[in-house]
Order: sequence, then structure tokens, then C-alpha cells
Amino acid sequence: MKPIPPTDPTLPSVSSAPEGGWMEMEDFDALDDILDDLRTRYDETPQWEFCEGFMAAVICSRRPITAEEYLSVLLAIPAEGETPDEESGSFASSAQREQFLALWDRRWNEVATALDARVDTLEDDNCYHPEVMDVRSAVAGMPPEEQAAFKGEDLPAFAQVWALGFMFAVESWPDEWAAPRDKDAAQWLDDALQAIVAMTEDDTGKPEVSPLSEDGAPSTSIARLNAFGDAIWAVYDLRELWKTMGPKVETIRKEAEPGRNDLCPCGSGKKYKKCHGAR
Repeated sequence: MKPIPPTDPTLPSVSSAPEGGWMEMEDFDALDDILDDLRTRYDETPQWEFCEGFMAAVICSRRPITAEEYLSVLLAIPAEGETPDEESGSFASSAQREQFLALWDRRWNEVATALDARVDTLEDDNCYHPEVMDVRSAVAGMPPEEQAAFKGEDLPAFAQVWALGFMFAVESWPDEWAAPRDKDAAQWLDDALQAIVAMTEDDTGKPEVSPLSEDGAPSTSIARLNAFGDAIWAVYDLRELWKTMGPKVETIRKEAEPGRNDLCPCGSGKKYKKCHGAR
């Protein structure tokens, strides 16, 4: 789906798609603005970083999941045509909805393309690079008077919100993430998921680096940074695993036929061989 220019002047503008379909910072800002607006009507609307992790998991899912199905889980948005209530989110207008979907589709295609690319290093421009925030570094770099506003708050660790979004999607469709019967494949799945689960935990190591800025305030341990790399490779493993396995095939169980001398189950009172068994 191509980006649809907003007709509502109060909506943030959408930049033209760059060569290759890559999104720009203004596009992510536009997504943030829409989510902020959704949050005024539904306070459990997640931040974009959570959505980013959720999207990656849905893309990796064993079964293709429709946008109508997964967006209702992520944003509590009613299906098109349904009326929202106090326990659901809602777009401010059809223009806002179309803009969100256009931006979402662009990022979806970008992530799917990256996860299907053959990459040997995380520094590869074609590699999947999750849009994550380094909140702790941002706050640490603020003037003391601004830092005071965050005093006592439990700030998320680097990429923690992304991992929580990924695992939220996994937990929302447990049947699609059930371990396969093949032992090697089941171990592959478990190892990959554990790498992402590790990122849902806090970073309790010594802050040594700022992952997103060479001159930013140290916020993240080296161990955390390495774990983040492992988590990205784990996403690649999950994408490859389910593409290799394919969607689950439902087992068709045929009911046992009655014996030829048994009464026919149709209730005719005749023997099966004289009734439906004779056909």
C-alpha cells in the first residue's frame, strides 16, 4: 500500500518513500504522533518500540495473520464498521487510519525484506535494525532540572520494550508458536525465543556504552549490547524456522465405520450392510 497523503490538516505529514522503500525519521515521528493521539482515547495504546517488536513477531509467525486480526490485538481497534467502546482504541478519523496503515505497511515491507535478506553481519545495511530507544541515555544527558521529572521512574533498559512487544505477539497466538515435533527444530525455536526473552529483563550491568550515540551518556552494559545482537539473530532464526516448517497442517480424523452387521447409525433399524453400507 502506498502512503496516502492526509486530508486532515491536523495530521502529521508523511514523507515520500525513499529509494528502496526505506522509511525516514519523519515517518516514525508521524507514527508516534498517531499513537500519542490514540492514547488520549485509550491509555493502554503502546509506544512504537513495542509495536516494532510486535510487528517482527507477527512477520515471523508460522501462520500468516491478517492485519485486521493482529491490529485489534495490538491497538484494541475494533474491526472496520464496528463501534468502539471505552475498552477499545479508535482512530480520530478515516484519514488518520489510512495514514497509519500506509506507514505500517511500509515498515512491514521493510522489516520483511530485511529478514529475508542474506546478511552475515549486523552492520550490513540490509540487516534488520529494530527501531528502539535508549531512554536511559536520553534522560542521563538531560540537564539536572529536567532529569528531576524522571526521578523514581523505572526507565526501560535498551531494547526491553521491543522485546516485550515481540513476546506479547508470541503469547497472543500460542498455537502458532507451539514447539514442533522435530527435536532439533523444537530446540532451535526454544533457543531463539530465550534470546528474545532475555531482552525483556532489566539490564543490571554497569552502564558502559550508549548504543545509539557515540557521545551519548553511558546507559547500557556490554553484555546487554551483545544480548541485543543475539536477539536480532534469533529473529532471523525464527523467520527461517517457520518458513521451513510451513503452516501447521490440521490432522483429519475419519470416524470409524460401523461393522457390516452392526445397526446403521442413520437410525433406520437396518444392518449397515443393507443400508448406507450398501452404497
